[in-house]
Amino acid sequence: MIKKNKPISVQRATSTCEEFVDVLSPKKKLEFDEEYKNLVVSELILAVMEQDDISVRKLAKLAGVSPTIVQAMRSGAQKDFSMQSFFKILKGLGFKNLIVERNGHSYPLDISHLYKS
Repeated sequence: MIKKNKPISVQRATSTCEEFVDVLSPKKKLEFDEEYKNLVVSELILAVMEQDDISVRKLAKLAGVSPTIVQAMRSGAQKDFSMQSFFKILKGLGFKNLIVERNGHSYPLDISHLYKS
């Protein structure tokens, strides 16, 4: 007789960050989420600049923005940048599409023609 094994239920471990966020007040959670979004943008810019060995000045020239804007975005110092500047920097880094998601459906946005320098 072959004995069947019962399925094992595996519970995902909660990260330290998740535990930290779970105890925040709603106001503090919103502040945390906003800071996290800024960090993600900053890290994306930094990672691609490093990968492609692009300086602040070179990216500014490619994007058609001032080096001050690039530096502020990559350092996370600039919190409220314009979408125009953001798209220019993405385009300068070689991005052609963005993917946005809604209700489980993905929608590609072609940014290759936006904000030509």
